[in-house]
Amino acid sequence: MTPLINYLAVVVAAAASIILGFLWYGPVFGKPWMKLMGYGKDDMEKAKKKGMGKTYALMTLGTLVMAYVLAHTTEFAMTYTKTYGVTGGFMSGMWTWVGFVAPVKMGDQLWGNKPWKLFLIEGGYYLVSLVVMGIILATWR
Repeated sequence: MTPLINYLAVVVAAAASIILGFLWYGPVFGKPWMKLMGYGKDDMEKAKKKGMGKTYALMTLGTLVMAYVLAHTTEFAMTYTKTYGVTGGFMSGMWTWVGFVAPVKMGDQLWGNKPWKLFLIEGGYYLVSLVVMGIILATWR
């Protein structure tokens, strides 16, 4: 059986993730994230001069792929667990984060000797992003 995917919901979920990212890494956690990453004002000026169009384009593509795959995961999870709507989307996003994102980000911290506060900021973004996308995808079928 082929899952029914609402492609408009995939685009909206990806857009929600991108908007969340602008807020998360901007006014909400931007300054502590930059400090933990070791970025200064000079680094940001260099990035602005270099142009960030390619970076944003690739990140948008990656976010669309993530939303598309999450749509499939959400559809399968809801069918299997018989849990639909907000609860189904929340569970799909959360378990995707627990099973795939958290272990990878944890490895980044352990092997890269990065501060755990960075894990909380970056991992927290992906948790909230996946849950929001899961809810959008589950409720807009």
